[in-house]
Amino acid sequence: MINESILSDKIREDQKENRIDHMTYLEGMEVLDSDVEEAVVAAMEAYDYDKYTASDVRRALDKRNRTPEDFAALLSPAALPFLEEMAQLAQAERGKHFGNSVYMFTPLYIANYCENYCIYCGFNCHNKIRRAKLDMQGIEREMQEIAKTGLQEILILTGESPKMSDVRYIGEACKIARKYFKVIGLEVYPANSEDYRYWHECGADYVTVFQETYNSDKYETLHLAGRKRIFPYRLNSQERALKGGMRGVGFAALLGLDDFRKDAFATGVHAYLLQRKYPQAEIAFSCPRLRPILNNDRINPMDVHEAQLLQVVCAYRLLLPFASITVSTRECARVRDNLIRIAVTKISAGVNVGIGGHSGEEQGDEQFEISDIRDVEEVYQAILDAGLQPVMSDYIYV
Repeated sequence: MINESILSDKIREDQKENRIDHMTYLEGMEVLDSDVEEAVVAAMEAYDYDKYTASDVRRALDKRNRTPEDFAALLSPAALPFLEEMAQLAQAERGKHFGNSVYMFTPLYIANYCENYCIYCGFNCHNKIRRAKLDMQGIEREMQEIAKTGLQEILILTGESPKMSDVRYIGEACKIARKYFKVIGLEVYPANSEDYRYWHECGADYVTVFQETYNSDKYETLHLAGRKRIFPYRLNSQERALKGGMRGVGFAALLGLDDFRKDAFATGVHAYLLQRKYPQAEIAFSCPRLRPILNNDRINPMDVHEAQLLQVVCAYRLLLPFASITVSTRECARVRDNLIRIAVTKISAGVNVGIGGHSGEEQGDEQFEISDIRDVEEVYQAILDAGLQPVMSDYIYV
């Protein structure tokens, strides 16, 4: 009998020998005629945050309209002594553009099959977890249960498997969602602009893509197999989504995978450049920190502390005051409640990251451990207690 661990090691060695170039597009991947990727990567590689001084930070804080250079100063270690002032300015900017509103939504995982080998992710294809995919009846049951809470925005998620969760499957899920919700987001595998156009026609409003890290060398060591290994195809996802007609796009790096300051800087510059290229686009940020997942003892997370997380969130708000900023249940209730008082405008509630968990028929394992387990009513009340206004939706379809 062959030892299972020896067999797994052999599979990994074979993959290493046959590993595809992470910078080369695979057949069928759309290549854009765009200079955004080059500009973002060049800016990140040139970013030396240790060169910034208190004077640079002061100058950035005193400005009314801030540039990526100001953003660079606000993300630097020199800005930490100014964190209280940054928070006050971020709170004021949030108030100008969003008033006291905090938008509520919940994610819905409809499948956890994945073809990628990402060593930090609970869904990766080598992890021995329960895999599941909801059928259309199961998706509708989940959405019906979520709708009962009063939420009117949903974020549909899958593992990254175009084979098991194909374009049409995701589109049909969007059509069902449109029966129950006013705003529909997608956090699925990167696709071509024609696929994004189809999903938009089916009812999707926006797309969020986690770049994970903008450091292509580090990216290569973390994404060992699958379509996700192709760094430029992932980085250009938001632009393809906008070309496909999506109303909004979301940006995020998974803070802690690499140097968080450089990754946050690249995230901000990426959003900044696309907003100027596509001024009609609604821009959103997520600020996830790496959370414990199954079998993640092979990575060495670079801790991002709460003060540093606050610095990133405030810097995003000061660079793009009108952007939506989301804080997920990766963070504990205390951190989330503090961030919505300062700069965050969107928060998830009643979260279950298993497959089928909302209707009480969980069939598949979760991607990561959540920290804030409050239901919709509890989060709603926490927003009120903060002197803010919970908003389920402000969109009307005619």
